Amino acid sequence: QVQLVESGGGLVQAGGSLRLSCAASGRTFSSYVMGWFRQARGKEREFVAVISGSGACNYADSVKGRFTVSRDNAKNMVYLQMDRLKPEDTAVYYCAADVRTGFLAVSSKRATTYDYWGQGTQVTVSS
Repeated sequence: QVQLVESGGGLVQAGGSLRLSCAASGRTFSSYVMGWFRQARGKEREFVAVISGSGACNYADSVKGRFTVSRDNAKNMVYLQMDRLKPEDTAVYYCAADVRTGFLAVSSKRATTYDYWGQGTQVTVSS
């Protein structure tokens, strides 16, 4: 069983920055592929970013160049640094753990690949 707890959401003006954190339990955290997803009101959950245990990353086109995903395996933490935020980034952000795959794949962009989810943290970007 893996527990995930996100933090760091809030209200920010367009052009501002936020850093989301995700604390994970689990003895083999360094082997987990960790993803970030978001869900805006009335929309489906969408992929944002993913990072493998070794630090390989992938991003959605909509956030590439503005968001940076990172992890600290010693602390069982994953981060999402969000810069140059836009109103369309407003959503509940979730971190998720894929404990089976072990590496980045096409499937890493699909929510169904992930085994565990956090409760989410709200990010609101005002114009």
